[in-house]
Amino acid sequence: MVEQAQGSKAPIQSLADKIASVFVPTVIGIALVTFLIWYFAAGAVFTYAMINFIAVLVIACPCALGLATPTAIMVGTGVGASNGILIKNAQSLEGAHKIKAVVLDKTGTITTGKPSVTDVIKLNGYDENKLLQFTASIENKSEHPLGMAIVDYAKKNNISLNNVEGFNSLTGLGLTAVVEGQAVAIGNLSMMKEYSVSTKEAEDVSSKLAMEGKTPIFVSINGELSGVIAVADTIQSTSKEAVSKLKKMGIEVVMITGDNERTANAIAKEAGVDKVIAEVMPQDKANQVKQMQNEGKFVAMVGDGINDSPALAQADIGIAIGTGSDIAIESSDITLIKGDLNGVVNAIKLSNKTLRTIKQNLFWAFIYNLIGIPIAALGFLNPIYAAAAMAFSSVSVVSNSLLLRRTKIK
Repeated sequence: MVEQAQGSKAPIQSLADKIASVFVPTVIGIALVTFLIWYFAAGAVFTYAMINFIAVLVIACPCALGLATPTAIMVGTGVGASNGILIKNAQSLEGAHKIKAVVLDKTGTITTGKPSVTDVIKLNGYDENKLLQFTASIENKSEHPLGMAIVDYAKKNNISLNNVEGFNSLTGLGLTAVVEGQAVAIGNLSMMKEYSVSTKEAEDVSSKLAMEGKTPIFVSINGELSGVIAVADTIQSTSKEAVSKLKKMGIEVVMITGDNERTANAIAKEAGVDKVIAEVMPQDKANQVKQMQNEGKFVAMVGDGINDSPALAQADIGIAIGTGSDIAIESSDITLIKGDLNGVVNAIKLSNKTLRTIKQNLFWAFIYNLIGIPIAALGFLNPIYAAAAMAFSSVSVVSNSLLLRRTKIK
């Protein structure tokens, strides 16, 4: 990824290329005019006129102009990699400084992604062990972090798992299967509504759990609500700090999740996120990002799961948590190896510093030519010294780019 990024062109490079395409013929024209004026108008000998002609061409050689962008990009991507930020292309490195809104997935991004069971509430006379056995047996077929937490909890309590038939995963809702001849449905409130399961007796307890930042998982057996299992996922230690830094940079921070609104608000409050979009189906995450883009915002999406992939691809800059799924990493423009949200802040800082270095390089390359060409045309510059000065300009641009290596983005 780093090698590909170092070989790609940043958008600002196209500006330099366009200028160079005009600059080169213009300089050749100036050199010819210089020769003609010195030889015919000033009456100089042919050799002297030719020396000035060559001096103009040599001093104006656009090497520094061509090196201004790629050297900064090469160093910038290297600095990013050494800080656990893998940048796939130069466009992403340059574009990150334009980010005005950062959309954060909840589970595995703001939170640790390692939830645990906190409460098991049995209803309608169902046995707690049987409730856990049925739920864990079905969740064992799933790869969802919340499901794995239930499986781990059951195993720790020495509850054996049963064979499952007719397993079915409903995206954004939950799971259904048959265990010991019983039809079991596990999922969120929308799942229960989908299967016409009454949740009236669990409304108070589920609201209380959600207010505490826990995710209530409803379990129905044969169409009757049999219990609620609460799972909590703590926020990462660095999430609050990263969100605070982003807000200080004037960037809007939004949390998006398929979890219920109360749980989402509790987690968002703890992390310091002001805007929450909850109960979003996986396929709608990309639409939410698109809606923000339609408002004129340059949006970065940060996620780690399979269901985040469309949103990562839709965003102007997709940032994947390196500890997440392969497809999320593949869909992103930037990957944070350490899974730390401070990496988002550091990526934006690195983009700002790289772009500033590119602009400095282009400025000095242009100023150098603007000053050097008239001096050469007026006959004050020997081609030998012009060649040395031209080489010095290229060295100065490369040296300025290398200063990025000393940059501390943390």
